Amino acid sequence: MKRVLLKSKIHRATVTEANLEYNGSVTIDQNLMEAADIVEYEQVQIYNITSGTRLTTYAITGEAGSGVICINGAAAHLMKPFDLVIIASYAEYKGKKARRHQPKVVLVDSLNHAVPAESSVAFETE
Repeated sequence: MKRVLLKSKIHRATVTEANLEYNGSVTIDQNLMEAADIVEYEQVQIYNITSGTRLTTYAITGEAGSGVICINGAAAHLMKPFDLVIIASYAEYKGKKARRHQPKVVLVDSLNHAVPAESSVAFETE
């Protein structure tokens, strides 16, 4: 049996832009994509902590170190700059690999730069 599990997530990132004119996707800082093991054009789900909206799209690579999280296309109607989001990717795992799997969790600061887990602030809103 194959199981779909959380592969990785970028937790509590801040949306920096919303570009209604772009043709779909979410632009993510290259450093964050690498830290979360997300490749360009990979399907991701975005959960908006601020508004509660959710959507599925694909990731495109943004400038490394820029902290960019840009919601593109029609999704820009659902998310706006300064919203807090979780960007999640999933993968299929079988048998023992599924039982041993631990997702990569990338925590970020207010500028969307990855921080060590012990540096993160407790999140009382979740």
